[in-house]
Amino acid sequence: MSLHLYDTTTRAIREFVPVEAGRASIYLCGATVQAPPHIGHIRSGVNFDVLRRWMARSGYDVTFCRNVTDIDDKIIRVAAAEGVPWFVVAERNQRAFTWAYDTLGCLPPTVEPRATGHVPEMIVLMERLIERGHAYASGGDVYFNVRSYEEDYGKLSNQRLENMRPAADTEDETCKGDLRDFALWKGEKPGEPTWPTPWGPGRPGWHLECSAMATKYLGPTFDIHGGGIDLIFPHHENEIAQSQAAGDGFARYWMHNGMLKIGAEKMSKSLGNSLLIPEMVQKVRPVELRYYLAAPHYRSSIEYSEEALREAAAAYQRIEGFVTRAAEVIHDVDADAPLPQAFADALDDDLGTPQALAVVHEVVREGNVALAKGDKEAVARLLAETQNMLDVLGLDPRSPQWRTAGSDLKPVVDALVAVALEQRKAARARKDYPAADAIRDQLAAAGITVEDTPHGPRWELSHQA
Repeated sequence: MSLHLYDTTTRAIREFVPVEAGRASIYLCGATVQAPPHIGHIRSGVNFDVLRRWMARSGYDVTFCRNVTDIDDKIIRVAAAEGVPWFVVAERNQRAFTWAYDTLGCLPPTVEPRATGHVPEMIVLMERLIERGHAYASGGDVYFNVRSYEEDYGKLSNQRLENMRPAADTEDETCKGDLRDFALWKGEKPGEPTWPTPWGPGRPGWHLECSAMATKYLGPTFDIHGGGIDLIFPHHENEIAQSQAAGDGFARYWMHNGMLKIGAEKMSKSLGNSLLIPEMVQKVRPVELRYYLAAPHYRSSIEYSEEALREAAAAYQRIEGFVTRAAEVIHDVDADAPLPQAFADALDDDLGTPQALAVVHEVVREGNVALAKGDKEAVARLLAETQNMLDVLGLDPRSPQWRTAGSDLKPVVDALVAVALEQRKAARARKDYPAADAIRDQLAAAGITVEDTPHGPRWELSHQA
């Protein structure tokens, strides 16, 4: 089976056929940096990181572009409320997003353009649109004329132009020929940053930014454009309109991840119910949070609950437990071992991570049976399969990403625990079981779990420590 993806435009799962054989180009709408990220934001990053990893594993040379919107109405409002320059807000929150992506194991993008660094490309795009009769300058602003693109406008969001509400993206709508026309460029206003253009100083509109950045780095026609389902309209609809009206093919596949909700509401800054990443990684380890976000299908909504988070952490720990125990028996893992066909089929079917993780857990169960039987050949094969599947999902507990924390202290802790375990062994040998139990309880209180195995005691740090 080849890779098939759900395309929002056609509302169907389509076989992925790249623009250029052997290469894949992905543009992901990244952060609008008016505030630090909550897990709803980073879900998108995790979902598309899995897509990128799977495409690379499938043999594609992937170019992954994830933008930063560092100038926007919201950023300007936050800066004004705090009494600081707009770029202070943008820079602070971009660093917070980068830390969050890194903390949850998302690979760095091939390129991460900022909107403010691409104003020349935006000016060129506006000039092309004006020349073709799809845009006009008015009152210092530049607007896209939606009626000039009426036949195709609304295809992505499945709407008809006559049923659409006004764009409402400027303070003074009287400059528009049609209230549904959207702003490509916003004229100069007191206290706001400006860049010079042939139509006067001002700043870019939100939609224009992404079209200019996507085509600069991925070309006029590229493979996949992604983002949250909340961006379908107006943002992605307007990106398509302005890009195709200018003569670009733009994205051939549109992928959208579902929202993360608390109760019946989408998680958002405006609701005041955001769960920020630094807070979340105090509740569970970053790798467990990644598992929680990656496990549901990317197009499904997630209903957040503490119980579901704990269940995800426990599920990951079962996988991790097998990998840790098996690695004590098998020291060299075959990184080129083939993936189980059912795992590959699951990801080829519109990135089916729930089915893929079901295969992981099945292999882990087989691995635990093989460990109990002492079947080293089976353990080696099943450990290789497990680690290779986890690598695709960004969840391999033995990868450097997840082994860094505390690794420098591991030899010291290992030596100290070994002393305690020798004392426990001596107490058991003289049948002083209360003393042996007391040593085990003291280790547990220190966050160290001891497991008695046929090969002797083994220990690990408690995930709740």
